[in-house]
Amino acid sequence: MFAISLGDDGAELRPLEPWQAEEYFAHIERGREYIGRYIALARVASDVESARAFLQSYADKAAADAGRIYGIWLDGTLVGGVLFRTLDVALGTCEAGCWLEPSAAGRGLVTRAATVIIDWAVEQRGIHRVEWQVSSENKASINVAKRLGMTYEGAQRESYLYGGVRHDMEIWSVLAPEWRARRAAAGTHEVLAGTANNLA
Repeated sequence: MFAISLGDDGAELRPLEPWQAEEYFAHIERGREYIGRYIALARVASDVESARAFLQSYADKAAADAGRIYGIWLDGTLVGGVLFRTLDVALGTCEAGCWLEPSAAGRGLVTRAATVIIDWAVEQRGIHRVEWQVSSENKASINVAKRLGMTYEGAQRESYLYGGVRHDMEIWSVLAPEWRARRAAAGTHEVLAGTANNLA
């Protein structure tokens, strides 16, 4: 299995697959309350079998070229991940997302991991528009969208019913020309684009 280094702090990005259900479930258990504040990942994985079914659903998406999921490991421990909830190569669009357990928050792990997968989507798969949908209450995820150079497009008011509460869902996005310009300006495009070749 490949592992892409996310920096000099021992963080790595790897595929997250059904055979890792026990590790994934243990990770969700550690961060269940924190992860489940705004997204349903914690509810979906209520035991090892449901965790395996969730990971299998993404294996099926990957096989159909319709989505992918990757884990973030820190010093050998799974602490979060990034994903393409949707991926439509024909239309050139995808929706990216993330999650993280509290022990790993504040290190920039999600921003680094999302940078790798967005590079792959844009440069390897020809994706033109990468979208990020987030509850207006989820300030950490909104800050990731900002750090990724995404543009705020607006909010769908009270469109997401979660935990008995209706959330406004903000839409953020970055287009391929914007992404390339930003990466070129940062001087890191070629390095990460090369590592992203391994994501397929």
